[in-house]
Amino acid sequence: MADALAEDGLERLRRAGEVTVVSRLQEAELIQRIPEFDALVVRSETRVTAPILEAGRRLRVVGRAGVGVDNIDVPAATRKGILVVNAPRGNIVAAAEHTIALLFAVARWVSQADASVRRGEWTKSKFLGTEIRGKTLGVVGLGNVGSEVAKRAHGLEMEVVAYDPVVSMERAELFNVELVPLNELLERSDFVTIHVPLVEGNRNLIGAPELALMKATARLVNTSRGGIVDEDALYEALESGHLSGAASDVFASEPAGTNRLFTLPNFVATPHIAASTMEAQVSVAFDVAEEVAAVLAGDLPRYAVNAPSLPPEELAYLRPFAGLTERLATLYTQLFSGRVSAIELDFEGELAEHDVNLLVAAAIKGVLQPFTEDRINQVNARLIASGRGVKLVERRSPAHGSYASLVTLRIDGHEIAGTVLMGEPRAVRIDAFRVDLVPDGRFLVSRHEDRPGVVGRFGTILGEHDVNIASMQVGRDGPRGNAMMILAVDDPVEADVLARLREVDGMSDLRYVELRGGSDS
Repeated sequence: MADALAEDGLERLRRAGEVTVVSRLQEAELIQRIPEFDALVVRSETRVTAPILEAGRRLRVVGRAGVGVDNIDVPAATRKGILVVNAPRGNIVAAAEHTIALLFAVARWVSQADASVRRGEWTKSKFLGTEIRGKTLGVVGLGNVGSEVAKRAHGLEMEVVAYDPVVSMERAELFNVELVPLNELLERSDFVTIHVPLVEGNRNLIGAPELALMKATARLVNTSRGGIVDEDALYEALESGHLSGAASDVFASEPAGTNRLFTLPNFVATPHIAASTMEAQVSVAFDVAEEVAAVLAGDLPRYAVNAPSLPPEELAYLRPFAGLTERLATLYTQLFSGRVSAIELDFEGELAEHDVNLLVAAAIKGVLQPFTEDRINQVNARLIASGRGVKLVERRSPAHGSYASLVTLRIDGHEIAGTVLMGEPRAVRIDAFRVDLVPDGRFLVSRHEDRPGVVGRFGTILGEHDVNIASMQVGRDGPRGNAMMILAVDDPVEADVLARLREVDGMSDLRYVELRGGSDS
């Protein structure tokens, strides 16, 4: 045990084996001591580097007493076959309660009034607040923390709506929550709380266009991660009076230093303390101890951050298909909207003869990762999908087309198929349209009427904005019928350009897609 841990966790570890407690060891010291140990448990202070893991000849598991594993070299641990486990549920209640605390603080200007009284003032009229009872709370992200916030909001007699594309209607009904699109949530809500992870798809999820949809009397609370709310846009909304108030426990840069939001009288800030309670510290300590004990006993942990290794030859064959499957799933999330209640996967040809669990995990990760704080991998992917009410359907069949192996992903009436050719992933079908797409880079994907002038107008608009077209594919279901066009572009396409493209006659749908190589699940 290389950092301080609550006694409950130490007691559980002592039932699993002999425990040595140390603290503040430098890397060289830990490298000297680690060879004799089967497990290493840390909090946030100790950095578990590749040299430490390399020296841990007996190490089977590294436990992190908390959620984040930034201080652990997870890829190095994976290469060494060392499981990394964490305790993602121990601070859920603490985070939910802090959200409610900030909700009250920004509704009644608690911190501002406190500071005023301490200055010797007694200006009650400056701190006119608003009641929470009877108001609508919009919860962005109905995962572990969001669902706990929803339960508490009902106790405060609030109406609760939520946005979370990967939560089933059945799960939402368990919390008596109405699922709505994000724009509708922002328009209806008197208070909005944020509970989604910071992944690329969620960066600046709440920006100027989204803030513009909110009521002038509305208040925003963020206890998830900095970077999800565009701080510049939030400042402008608060300063102009378009938004009544906001509170945040997290910031894009931490420590936050001299953030200009702090100059506003209608902004409440706390220093990333949502998970900082005595009870949460005890809970994460016991949870990580349970995880470590399970691994040492030969059982499967609940919260593995990385996945057990496959035989090298099997992994070499499956890894390109796993990357392909994750990219197909990510492509789906960017092309189509709608609720994800089931993920169907068809494996055809040679691929169907292999263990496809890695591919299933990759599909789940591509679809669900933007909407959960859990790190999804081969070990926990099915559990996370099940917990969100997402059904999994897998089918295997011999090859019956042009490809030796084919993966087809079906969700909510749409399907995307792909294969690996010469080691390179390819999307080969999107719904009824045949394509030949390397799913990596920036793309414009349009659905439009097959009529003269549409393609030319696209090119003209992109040229006027200095957006270079790298390649183009056009498919159609018949002459002058429906068409799909995929343009690979070298440059980012800004919102105003997209708005002009969507106004082209005959356009029915246009999506801007950014795809990067899928990570190993």
